[in-house]
Amino acid sequence: MELTLFLLATILSAVITLLPLWNYEAWWVRGFDFPRVQFFSFILVIILLVLWRLDLSQASSLGLLAINLACLLYHGWWILPYTRLHSLEVKSATVGQAPHAIKILSSNVLATNNHAACLIDLVRQHDPDILVTLESTHWWQQQLAVLEADYPHTIKCPLDNLYGMHVYSRLPLENSTIEYLVQDDVPSMHCLVKLADGIKIRAHFVHPAPPSPTENDESTERDAELLAVARSVADAHLPVIVAGDLNDVAWSTTTRLFRKISGLRDPRIGRGMFNTFHAEHWFIRWPLDHLFHSHHFRVIKLHRLTLTGSDHFALLTHLSFNPKQDNGHQDLQVDADDKQLADEKTAKKNVSKSDVPELTK
Repeated sequence: MELTLFLLATILSAVITLLPLWNYEAWWVRGFDFPRVQFFSFILVIILLVLWRLDLSQASSLGLLAINLACLLYHGWWILPYTRLHSLEVKSATVGQAPHAIKILSSNVLATNNHAACLIDLVRQHDPDILVTLESTHWWQQQLAVLEADYPHTIKCPLDNLYGMHVYSRLPLENSTIEYLVQDDVPSMHCLVKLADGIKIRAHFVHPAPPSPTENDESTERDAELLAVARSVADAHLPVIVAGDLNDVAWSTTTRLFRKISGLRDPRIGRGMFNTFHAEHWFIRWPLDHLFHSHHFRVIKLHRLTLTGSDHFALLTHLSFNPKQDNGHQDLQVDADDKQLADEKTAKKNVSKSDVPELTK
């Protein structure tokens, strides 16, 4: 009986490991990209129980152990970079070493949340240069108006469909634009952020719709939007920051493809997962909110902040602008297969890098 239970558990561990390898964009397949940490923990428990309960002199027991170990190593390979066991992709800096720096607070506020005072307090406490809100409605826009004395440069797109966005900046913004790259009701925001000494940074704030039974049946829309942005910034001559709720985890094939195509770096690698969703359930959490940047930056601080009433944690990222220094190294390299896959995904939604504002002036 025990052997049968372990066999069924092993079959399950194999299925949840192999299914994401299927290049099928249906939500019920792509959803298996998300809980790799949970899968890792589940498989680890199976391995420990096999070691405890089964006779390892039997070939069947060794077979079950080998399959589960292979699955464990596979999931571990994906999540290892987002632990402190991995080397840093982006080097660290201190405030004193940063002649120019930028601090961004990104927060999915949850459209139905009415605890705006908490976010305002976080802004007052952490003093970001830029606040990015996602799922922000007309009500949220009214509440956040008190920030405009200190953050006079804004981009506003209040919506009641879970895809409203706002940007509040104390730094000047140029060429600000709101685009609907893939879906008519899902905006993205694009601008140049102007630092001191005339330094300009291309900034792209995104919140593509996820693959889910209540949103899009497939990941096609999300993937196409992210890859169109990736292709656009890959050719950028200016420093680049891309931030927002990508509705994808850091270790998915799509996010990995985004990083390959764009050439942008992930400041979390070697520092931690910074799981931002789900804020209310500790056992179901993964990194949905992201900030990627070009090679021009080092990391001063990454911090996850609690926002009362939201199902997301806020993400605070403080970067030092050091364009003439060695700021770290990204190991990912794009190949012909990656480019072909990106072509296929963007072609499905008829979107290209030319649809993304270049923001070159």
